[in-house]
Amino acid sequence: MNEQTVDVAIIGSGFAGLGAAVKLDKAGRRNFVILEKSDRLGGTWRDNTYPGCACDVQSHLYSFSFAPNPNWTQAFARQPEIRAYLEGIADRYRLRDRIRFGVTVTGAEWDGSGWTVQTADGAIVAARAVIWGTGPLHEPSIPEIEGLDRFTGKVFHSAQWDHAHALTGRRVAVIGTGASAVQFVPQIAKDVASLTLFQRTASWVLPKPDRPIPPTLRRIYAAFPVVQKLQRAVIYARNESLVAGFLNPERMAVMEKVARAYLDRKLADRPDLQAKLTPDFTIGCKRILLSNDYYPALKRANVAVETEKIVRITETAVVTADGVEREVDTIILGTGFKIADSLLRVSITGRDGIKLVDQWRGGPEALLGTTIAGFPNFFVLAGPNTGLGHSSIVYMIESQLSYVLDALRLVDASGATAIDTRRDRQDAFNEDIQRRLDSSVWIQGGCASWYLDEDGKNRILWPGYTFRFRRRTRRVNPVDHELVM
Repeated sequence: MNEQTVDVAIIGSGFAGLGAAVKLDKAGRRNFVILEKSDRLGGTWRDNTYPGCACDVQSHLYSFSFAPNPNWTQAFARQPEIRAYLEGIADRYRLRDRIRFGVTVTGAEWDGSGWTVQTADGAIVAARAVIWGTGPLHEPSIPEIEGLDRFTGKVFHSAQWDHAHALTGRRVAVIGTGASAVQFVPQIAKDVASLTLFQRTASWVLPKPDRPIPPTLRRIYAAFPVVQKLQRAVIYARNESLVAGFLNPERMAVMEKVARAYLDRKLADRPDLQAKLTPDFTIGCKRILLSNDYYPALKRANVAVETEKIVRITETAVVTADGVEREVDTIILGTGFKIADSLLRVSITGRDGIKLVDQWRGGPEALLGTTIAGFPNFFVLAGPNTGLGHSSIVYMIESQLSYVLDALRLVDASGATAIDTRRDRQDAFNEDIQRRLDSSVWIQGGCASWYLDEDGKNRILWPGYTFRFRRRTRRVNPVDHELVM
């Protein structure tokens, strides 16, 4: 049986996995391997290639602080540029020979001294520590709609875009109106014969302050990195100013007025669409969408917004609760990802045979979204309650990596085998997280969103300022942990 022994196994080669590799290498910990299920790196920015795919966080902030890119061409980078940036990280830090492509991890088990990582091809990787960097946006969520599997036309998810299927002249149904749909609908609307957008819940949309970055300014960034650093700091501070509103819903009134004015202005001549597209919840309760062309696209003569519930799909049509059948030949699912249980589809076994799926049966919890009681030397990047509604997950990942490196340093300095998290400290941390979230717009805003699990708990978002998360993850607090000798 093929077996490899390393100090650290990194799972995934998106921002989290590559960032972990760079930080380990810089710290002199070079005995690591990156296990990647695909034949290419890039994570979500490899998989999502739908028309119009772009980031809704500013380019200068949605990148590593240790590897600024002076050559971003847009204030909000498009998918090809972000993926090229990640490819450049792999080249710049000579990571390609550390990546094992085409390796799907199926399980990981603690054996008392380290982790045995199982893969789909039967190979084994033995590692002292595991850094799980697959992130939450990699498993498309397919809705359970009666008859979807019997549809004779083309069906695909936005994260698995079928570029071979030309949409020109097609009758298209788009199910879902989230962050992906708001980007691809305007791109395809002009080419299709008809587009019916099936909306379950309207979303608040704000204009996207996007603009090209002039070549002159890019040259200044390249020649004087401090200028770009200052620009990043300004963007960061501006984004952080939104936190007070998320934590105190009454403070969202001004932003909601801006969004409502934008809606009214763009759809002034279409009161029917205004009514359909006006949310009935506080702005921020669901993810705020940014777009300059979404509303205009929905005004096109060949586009219809349908708010009736889909009850079934026939071989050739989508049927709604009012009994209307809409004949289509293509269905595009803009229905997001399986977020909360993304780590539970792999068999992970910790100390004393405890299964992660059992420990997380009541919902995923970790300490600082990074370590899990009973799973020594197992570190999750972009884990529970590290998501953001206002800023860059890359900032959070970098913060977590400081924590991981300090944990490994503590293990080495103590002559220990591993570091584990105390369950009582983890429970206290998560009780505090949920208490802080209880008064937030995500709980009190009057919506149902993918931020909330079936029990109404928010297991996704960090309830506060990101600089406070960074401060808490700068060093490991020994009282939160125990060393495994």
